[in-house]
Amino acid sequence: MAITDVLAASDISTAINACKAKDSFSPKTFFATVGLSKKSPPEIEKVFKMLDQDKSGFIEQDELQLFLQNFSKGARALTAAETKAFLMAGDMDGDGKIGWEEFSALVNSS
Repeated sequence: MAITDVLAASDISTAINACKAKDSFSPKTFFATVGLSKKSPPEIEKVFKMLDQDKSGFIEQDELQLFLQNFSKGARALTAAETKAFLMAGDMDGDGKIGWEEFSALVNSS
């Protein structure tokens, strides 16, 4: 499955372009721009599973750093500050990673 099976390529392009500058990424803004916050729970879960590269059931810090590249191959990696802020925004139980429920809550708060 490709990310474009769930999200429009034009929305992905707009969202990626909006955070090209270092330290300009905001997960909530990105989720809203890419249209993920308007999707159904099963569609959001499909995206979560694509982002969970190692299939651990969590999106860990190393996967967060490469987050944008899941949407567009040429996208930049997140900076250390962006990765930390993303983790802090989504990691509600403090275990250092974002699980499905945490990801869903973050997307739906966008």
